[in-house]
Amino acid sequence: MKHPTFAAVAAVWCALVLGGPSHASEQGTATREDEFIGCPDAKVDAALAGSLCARFSAPLDYADPSRERIELFVRKFPAPGRSAGQVWLVAGGPGESGASFYPLLKTLRAAFPGYDLLVPDHRGTGFSSRLCQKEEAADSAGGAALQDAEWVTCFEALESDSKRTRAFSISHAAHDLRALMNRYSAGRATWLYGVSYGTQLVLRTMTVAPPRRLDGIVLDSLVPPETTEQWDLSHRSAIVDEVGRRVLAHCDADPSCRARLEGSAVAAMQGLIDDPKLSALVPGGRPKLFFGSLLDSPELRARIPLVLSGLKGGDLEPLRQVQHDLEALSAQFGGLPQSSISIPLVSVISASENNARPGLTKAQVEAEAAQFLFVSSLPGQLVGRTSLAYPRDEWFGRLPAALPPVLVLQGDMDPKTPHAGALAHLRLLPKAAGVNLFTVKGGPHFLLFTAPDCFSAAVSAFIQKRRAPRTACSI
Repeated sequence: MKHPTFAAVAAVWCALVLGGPSHASEQGTATREDEFIGCPDAKVDAALAGSLCARFSAPLDYADPSRERIELFVRKFPAPGRSAGQVWLVAGGPGESGASFYPLLKTLRAAFPGYDLLVPDHRGTGFSSRLCQKEEAADSAGGAALQDAEWVTCFEALESDSKRTRAFSISHAAHDLRALMNRYSAGRATWLYGVSYGTQLVLRTMTVAPPRRLDGIVLDSLVPPETTEQWDLSHRSAIVDEVGRRVLAHCDADPSCRARLEGSAVAAMQGLIDDPKLSALVPGGRPKLFFGSLLDSPELRARIPLVLSGLKGGDLEPLRQVQHDLEALSAQFGGLPQSSISIPLVSVISASENNARPGLTKAQVEAEAAQFLFVSSLPGQLVGRTSLAYPRDEWFGRLPAALPPVLVLQGDMDPKTPHAGALAHLRLLPKAAGVNLFTVKGGPHFLLFTAPDCFSAAVSAFIQKRRAPRTACSI
């Protein structure tokens, strides 16, 4: 996906984000401030051509709507031809904006043929109101991303205005989603898709404030139940390590793979970790973390034995190529002013609702990591974040009383939201309208991106028949 320069797109968005209510009248196409109008960046980025944008005013705190109000940004990609209805796409994170879906429009069109695609930015992300109003502003030094001294002033602001900070909760975001869907769905067929953290937000919405009309839900990479501890963010390294070891075990079961490594893949990985000179050759000097990052891509994780073999024999080219391809993969989701992840929102929600061990220490993280061959950076990032946490509200751990037909798409090699955790969550959901599980064999996280063919086939069948396909899918 090719993008214009960041500066060019930021310039047109400053006009929208900073220009205030006058923008709608200047366009001459909107009679209400919250109606959809042509997006400024659609004129400079071919991938966004034809998209429409809206800004919706919502209470900062739904319990006290007379207080501060925030703006929620929504982008709409109208269906080609006559629309069959709408699909709302809820991004993961927390901290990701709706821009994470823009490179995936082709797959989404195949999965939801004939539907308008509506992509909101969660409160605190993208072009919606931010936690750090100055430091994350479009015209700040780093744009939406924090830069240099902004880190300090941003987090100082979060702690000094804790009442505002605590309003950026999952439950308030659930009320946002309901308000947006009720405002723009227009009574037509309506579907709701969420991925990763987005599945948590979708289910919280269905518990706290269900929208008026909803024909079905698609949950991609379903999070574990909120009240279980073994799969929370503080245990993410254990989840990553389990998947990583399965990759190594697959190599050990293959005679040609073992021959290339001249022995066990597990032993080769451990040897890399134990050798300071070899470890220093890996990006960041942390092989456990780098190799853990490869598990999100089926193609990259398959090359782990090749990289280990190269390092063992003094050939760095496989490592360089994997690093290049990993960076290229990540680059697909960058380049727009709203693309950067909101670290403040990640910190607030993760510390408040997805950390079962608020007293976790750096020493504990390091002691646990010592047992693993693959790790995640998340447990370490949770240490010391308790000052930003808000109290869990009455909706934490509760389940929807009712659901429309639901399709759950889960990879059985997901290093973020494990298959076992999804199964545990499925057993708790109401079954009246039908909850369908579609497991992608060998599938990692975010199947819309990592297994597009499986995703499109399963979702399009579900839209038509309200049930999962009977044919299995693997990658």
